[in-house]
Amino acid sequence: MVIDSPCVRNCCLDEQDVCLGCGRTIEEIIRWGDASDNQKKKILTDSKKRTEKRKRHQE
Repeated sequence: MVIDSPCVRNCCLDEQDVCLGCGRTIEEIIRWGDASDNQKKKILTDSKKRTEKRKRHQE
């Protein structure tokens, strides 16, 4: 099973080095290509939580 990158081509890092587009940390972005499927699933879960948290704080 191929797990697609969550990249939305809106790459801009905030002050915590988290991408404003996909919600991944710079470390997660760098590791993505070599990550196992389980690691990618965790990255996706964590990035989604960060993105949702950012949206709540902007409201």
